[in-house]
Amino acid sequence: MIKFTELLKPENIRQGLICSSKKRLFEIITQVIADQIQLENAEQLCFECLLSREKMGNSGLGNGIAMPKARIPEGNQLLAVFIHLDSPVDYESADHRDVDLILAILVPEQLCERYISALPEIAEKFSDKTLCKQLRNAQNVDEIWQIFENVDQLNTQENVTKASAETTKETE
Repeated sequence: MIKFTELLKPENIRQGLICSSKKRLFEIITQVIADQIQLENAEQLCFECLLSREKMGNSGLGNGIAMPKARIPEGNQLLAVFIHLDSPVDYESADHRDVDLILAILVPEQLCERYISALPEIAEKFSDKTLCKQLRNAQNVDEIWQIFENVDQLNTQENVTKASAETTKETE
């Protein structure tokens, strides 16, 4: 199980941004992470990767949230950006709801196999209504980071409880 705090860095969280379109949102995402990628033209490359992947299928998850993702040619770590927009933006989501919570994930080609199976789980956790409500009510980046830390802690406790229950069943 991947934790939000393993995906994200506090410096990759943005809160209260104003954005006019999905394309502009992708530009913001790539600006946040461009200096973390050791590639020539990293910003343009990441933008093109996000746009290309989005053309294959909309990354809107419904209820005002989106999880755009893309493969990038090189790198040694997964990169994630969380954005809470001040006003929702049209995202062409299946539920026709504008998006204000975005978790973008960029995965280097050589790490795709390792992370691809985790994406549905991340999307499910990110779609949790309680989590979304807390994120929308957060007043600053520090509060958002604290929310992700708390969710990770709760998920870790739940996994320990499940594992303990399974072990108990096996020994009976």
